[in-house]
Amino acid sequence: MIQGHVELGFEPVAEAVLSQTRRSGGGAAACVYHHGRKVVDVWAGTRDDSGRPWTADTMAMSFSTSKGVLATLIHILADRGLLDYDAPVARYWPEFAQGGKAEIRVRELLSHQAGLPGVRGLVDRGDRILDWEYMVRALERARPIVRPGSRSAYHAFTFGWLAGELAQRVGGRPLGEMLQTELVEPLGLDGLYIGAPADARARAARLPTPRVMQSGGRVTELLGRAPGVLSRVYKAAGVPVDPALMREALMPPDASHVLFGPRILEAVVPAANGLFTARSLARIYAMLAAGGSLDGVRLLSERTIRRASEIQTHRPDRVLVLPMHWRLGYHSAFTTRGRLAGAFGHFGYGGSGAFADPRRRLAVAMVNNRAGGGPFGDARLALLTSAVLRSARRTRGIARPLGSQFAAPA
Repeated sequence: MIQGHVELGFEPVAEAVLSQTRRSGGGAAACVYHHGRKVVDVWAGTRDDSGRPWTADTMAMSFSTSKGVLATLIHILADRGLLDYDAPVARYWPEFAQGGKAEIRVRELLSHQAGLPGVRGLVDRGDRILDWEYMVRALERARPIVRPGSRSAYHAFTFGWLAGELAQRVGGRPLGEMLQTELVEPLGLDGLYIGAPADARARAARLPTPRVMQSGGRVTELLGRAPGVLSRVYKAAGVPVDPALMREALMPPDASHVLFGPRILEAVVPAANGLFTARSLARIYAMLAAGGSLDGVRLLSERTIRRASEIQTHRPDRVLVLPMHWRLGYHSAFTTRGRLAGAFGHFGYGGSGAFADPRRRLAVAMVNNRAGGGPFGDARLALLTSAVLRSARRTRGIARPLGSQFAAPA
């Protein structure tokens, strides 16, 4: 069963959500805006292993989808003249200058070119990533492990503390407070947290530990043991592969116990533990797709959005291997037929993600609670996006409710 509403012509999007929950189990929600109007808002499946149904207000931890939300907050601060993309990070955060980092620019930090992708070398045990002050101090002392500005190397975890502390230094307030006042309240969002209070955590879908991470971190073992295999796979494409760097960036110690443990939602881990509804993500990206304004509320200028969405590097990323076409905190959006030109956003491990497409005035968001795929992407979001594009091309539609009478083909 699927619930919510969808406009005529966009039924394939609802069908894609229902089909995916049937295959993967668990639950999911998707929301789509087209030309500033919400044309899809649907949910299906279950929120936990006891079979409780996903509901209209269910939120899900969305891993790296959090980075796009954090980046949007930073662009709001930049739009007000509080932050210069081409200034050294140390101008706003003096302690960051330690370890040869005095010249690293804000632009490089936001486009994963600051040379600080490694998380394993910063901690002595996995639960350190739940301690904001510990991680910030460790990054202040850290030296780049990739030459800054030379090549993007996905800052899978470190981006959150780097960009988050920068936002706090510039905005002068805690990150969670700024998210509420700068995004949640003006856009009327129904669920968006990085570090959630107890009442919000009660709305969270349970995220079971993926099988690949249950037996001592098999992905970590693979990256540590198989440099020859990975190197041969990508050698023909001329892509340099460094499995040690991938492991350092993608796998903190005790990853499964920490990321799927009981304390994760209450901590502030801005690169990984954002708790969102699909409709909240979609409203943020609908604002970006519409040039910075939604329903009469302007949060960004069109000029700032153009600067934020300008591609900073076309080269393959040293951690994610693929060319991500990094913008300032965002990457390209992907469909089953490849990159969607002009669109930008951020996906998350486990299949969540959201993006804006200003050319088509389109915004898409999905959250779920069945992790799949890997750090290099998940086909579910690409499949959903392809369904959205087909629908958007065909019709503008008329809103109608969805209930038990709606079912995708078996």
